[in-house]
Amino acid sequence: MLLTLLLLILSFLSSGRTVPSRTVRIGTQAGKMKARVLAPKESDGPAPGVLWIHGGGYMLGGPYMLDMSCGKLLAEQCGAVVVCPDYRLAGKAPFPAALEDCYAALAWMYDHAGELGIDRERIVIGGESAGGGLTAALCLYARDKGEIPVALQLPLYPMLDCRDTESSADNHGRVWNTRRNHWGWRHYLGDRYGTDSVSKYASPALETDYTRLPPCYTFVAAGEPFYAETLTYVEHLRAAGVDADVDVFPGNTHAFDMLFPRREESKAARQHLLEAFRRHIMK
Repeated sequence: MLLTLLLLILSFLSSGRTVPSRTVRIGTQAGKMKARVLAPKESDGPAPGVLWIHGGGYMLGGPYMLDMSCGKLLAEQCGAVVVCPDYRLAGKAPFPAALEDCYAALAWMYDHAGELGIDRERIVIGGESAGGGLTAALCLYARDKGEIPVALQLPLYPMLDCRDTESSADNHGRVWNTRRNHWGWRHYLGDRYGTDSVSKYASPALETDYTRLPPCYTFVAAGEPFYAETLTYVEHLRAAGVDADVDVFPGNTHAFDMLFPRREESKAARQHLLEAFRRHIMK
C-alpha cells in the first residue's frame, strides 16, 4: 500500500502532459478493459505503436503510472502512440488473466492501427518490473501465435523468474525485496506457485527457445532482486541470435528511474533507452 501511495503522489507531481491522453475501452475475454492512449497531435505519417505495461508485482498499479514511465517519454520524445492497458491484477484474477488482457490490448492496437496512426511494422512492447515480465511473456506468446509482429521489446528490470535467483533470494533492496517478490508470485501463480507446472507465459525465465523473438533493450540496478534474471534473459536472447542489450546501474533501488528521475543514473538509463528505440524503430 505504501508503494502504491508513493507512486500515486509521484504520478500527480509529474502529470504535466505534453501529449494528449484519452481513455478507451478494449474488449477482452472477461469483458471490457480500460486503457490509456497517448497520441501526439501531429505526425508526419504512421507512428511507432507502443504497448506499455505498468508494473506493481502483478498485484498493484494501473495506467496512472504511465505519467512517470518511459512509455510517456517515448510519446514525448519519439512521437510514438502509446497504449497502457488496465489489466486485471492477480489479487482478483491470477495468471493467465493479465497476459490475456495485454494480448487483447496488443491485438486492439494492431486491428485499429489505421485510426490510431500506428505503423503495423513498428509495434513495440515495453514495461517496468511486472510489466517487464509481461512484456517478455507477451513477446513469447505473440511469437508462438504468429498473428502480430513485434519489432522491439523493452522489458525494464523485468519480473521474469518465479524461482529464487542469485539476486532475488535474501534480497533486502529498496522498494522491492525477496518477501514482496514471493508475495507477488504466490498470488499471480495461485495453485501453481512452487510447483513444476508453471507456464513459460507466466514465468518467461522457464522458456528454453529464445529464437525468433524481437530485439531487446533493458536496464537494471546491480543490487535489486531482478538483476540476475535480467542478465540471464539477455544472455539467452543473445545465444539465440537475438539482438539484445542491457545497461547496469549502481544501487539497489528497484524502479529507480521512476522514483528518482532527476538522478544522473536515471537520466542516463532513459537516454540509453531512447537511443535503443531510435536505433531499432526510427530508421
